[in-house]
Amino acid sequence: MKILEKYFALGEHSTNIRKEILAGITTFLTMAYIVFVQPAVLSTDFAGNPTGLDFGALLFATCLISAATSIFMGLYANYPIACAPGMGENFFFVSVIMALTTLGYENAWSVALGIVFVSGIIFLLLSVLRVREAIINAISPNMRNGIAVGIGLFITFIGFQHGNIITSKAGTMVGLNTDFLSHDILIFIFGLVFTGVLRALRVKGNILWGIFASSLLAFLLGEIEFKGIFGFPQIHQAAAFRMDIVSALSLTCIPFIIVFLFMDVFDTIGTLMGVSETAGFIKDNKIPRVHRVLIVDAAGTVGGACLGTSTVTSYIESVTGVAFGGRTGLVSVVVGLFFLLALFFGPLIGMIGKYPPITAPALVIVGSLMMSNVRKIDWDDHAESIPAFLIIMGIPLFFSIADGIALGFITYPVINLLSGRGKKVSILMYVISVLLLGYFVFIRAKLG
Repeated sequence: MKILEKYFALGEHSTNIRKEILAGITTFLTMAYIVFVQPAVLSTDFAGNPTGLDFGALLFATCLISAATSIFMGLYANYPIACAPGMGENFFFVSVIMALTTLGYENAWSVALGIVFVSGIIFLLLSVLRVREAIINAISPNMRNGIAVGIGLFITFIGFQHGNIITSKAGTMVGLNTDFLSHDILIFIFGLVFTGVLRALRVKGNILWGIFASSLLAFLLGEIEFKGIFGFPQIHQAAAFRMDIVSALSLTCIPFIIVFLFMDVFDTIGTLMGVSETAGFIKDNKIPRVHRVLIVDAAGTVGGACLGTSTVTSYIESVTGVAFGGRTGLVSVVVGLFFLLALFFGPLIGMIGKYPPITAPALVIVGSLMMSNVRKIDWDDHAESIPAFLIIMGIPLFFSIADGIALGFITYPVINLLSGRGKKVSILMYVISVLLLGYFVFIRAKLG
């Protein structure tokens, strides 16, 4: 135990082993859905046709790469940030397979894995050369806090979706689900109120207790059922080390590589900012050991492609563990170990992870905590506050951390330059703004 305390510097971060373990369990429960969602998304395309990737192989790859990257994050970077195949990136991965199939590529899934592998190598180079770190350091405090608030709204929106409290509606696109007696809504509201009351009473572990209480209600209402404890994925067709790198380096695939680059770079920056702000890691406007976090994130993508799955990234659900009190890499190590256990205890873990209304309240509660960063924005300085506000609104409304951040990054240098404050903006921010604008106009517009 003393070895763990010394290695992770638990005392310096005002935490202990018990708190870190429970924080890790909390984080895992809020992101365990990826174990089941990832294979379902990648094994069939949007028309319901097989992509060529085997469900069992995807389940195995998801658990293994999530475990390895999260443990690596904890041991090397000492950050409570868990990693897994990214939502958003996985859907784009499927669209790439469909596009490549239309273009006549055989084994399009293999080429798509090659594209992810190449993009991962570029991520890694940008991280080792500290280019991504330089981007993070160039972000103003107001923009940084805007990112944290925007992510808070984003995960709250996701929580509402998972709780089925909102639904798509014609005209307004989204609205309140009025089926108030549905089990989904009842379980979500119960979990939200239960967790909120415990938090108001300052009960330790309130988020985790809320998840357990929601699980019990879901079981009593018949929404989840006990199907055993042990289970291991059956693999019918291996995907490990089957990426087609040669085809991925063709001119046709370059735009896809660029999109994956954009999505992962800014998703990671957003998650890192959100977690760091919530945990209070930022010192002198800089994040300690940030280059290590970025290297781990990039290495995860390379490893994920080798094992046969889409882009691996840092998960914003990590803020649930931080909200619980987790502050060190021990949290990530615990998450990684649970991903390994998921390979053998799939039915048991899936009982909670497969039913979103159980963990949805945790996302909403954490979203409310991240809103506190809105007070740190200088709203009287409009050259700072307007780009920050665009990020805050862009992230949830675009349903993309990367796209929301891009909106702020494009407008920030422009507003400051035209208002006579151009000198305070770093050269790097101008370069990023131009590159992002070119990316959206010449690449993203064509790919959709």
